[in-house]
Amino acid sequence: MSAEERRESVVRAAMVEFARSGYRGTSTEAIARRVGVSQPYLFRLYPNKQAIFEAAAEHCMEETWRVFDRASEGLSGEAACEAMGEAYLSLVEDREQVMMQMQIYVSVFAAESAGDGGVGEMARAGWSRLFERIEGRIGDRAKAAEFMAHGMLINTLVALGYPFEDRLWTAFLELNGKIAEREEQQQAGAGEG
Repeated sequence: MSAEERRESVVRAAMVEFARSGYRGTSTEAIARRVGVSQPYLFRLYPNKQAIFEAAAEHCMEETWRVFDRASEGLSGEAACEAMGEAYLSLVEDREQVMMQMQIYVSVFAAESAGDGGVGEMARAGWSRLFERIEGRIGDRAKAAEFMAHGMLINTLVALGYPFEDRLWTAFLELNGKIAEREEQQQAGAGEG
């Protein structure tokens, strides 16, 4: 593997570890073990744990945009909003993706409480970039804010482990006119298994 491929492996492994244990609860040893490298090698790729976390956080936000971008390519307005919303529901079926997002927010608070503003600056810049891209695709700032608000509700429902059959999911999906589509997808999936 090239160093760049190893760096990518470290970022993917770090996302899993940070998603599960948070910044403070994740050791670089656990990340190195998951990747299959030594800690000294890990520190040749990244200077410290914070750099690994920042790379994982950036990857997490960029992956979210890649999913949105692919789903809404060539679309704008409400069509783009709907396509990105559907894509996000599929993306968050991987709870670790959502939990990494949640860990980013918690880590900003913890770092800033300890006097370190770097993590917060990185996270706010990434979130702003994501918002600007979504706003550009949808073409309306208020709709982009509404889209992001819905995404945060989805994150909360996923992070708390609510099953899709729960009334809170049902209310959200009804609000967005997606309940029938979701049931059809679940039935189609059950029929294939």
